[in-house]
Amino acid sequence: MLALSTLEDTLLLGARIGRVLEPGDLVLLDGPLGAGKTVLAGAIARALGLPEDERVASPTFALVLEYATPRAALLHADLYRLLDEPDALPLEIARLGLRERRDEGSIVLCEWGASSEALLGRPAELVVSLEIDGAGRRAKLGGPRAAVL
Repeated sequence: MLALSTLEDTLLLGARIGRVLEPGDLVLLDGPLGAGKTVLAGAIARALGLPEDERVASPTFALVLEYATPRAALLHADLYRLLDEPDALPLEIARLGLRERRDEGSIVLCEWGASSEALLGRPAELVVSLEIDGAGRRAKLGGPRAAVL
């Protein structure tokens, strides 16, 4: 478990993650509301080369936001709104095209996607589980890319 005592710690973790990602990777970001998933996604995007003047927003209402980076297209998805309809989840995820875009080489960061990993294609290269710990956060890393972080 990594202690993320400050915002800077979260940004540094995102930078480390972004440096090891490759085209076609899936990163699952898990944790409660307010745990820092979107902040971490923004730090990952910056490490992939997204310019500082381009805002990284929460994709909760759009479901998927796409960013062009020098390394690969980055798809930032949030499945939170889809979890209320578990029977419709496979169809809705298919409509988003995340599996196909991943197969084409896009990097997919997926918030609230842990229960839908099988619907997103092959297993995730990295799973980041965030927890709120008082004023800070904690992160647990899993998957093959966790070994190189």
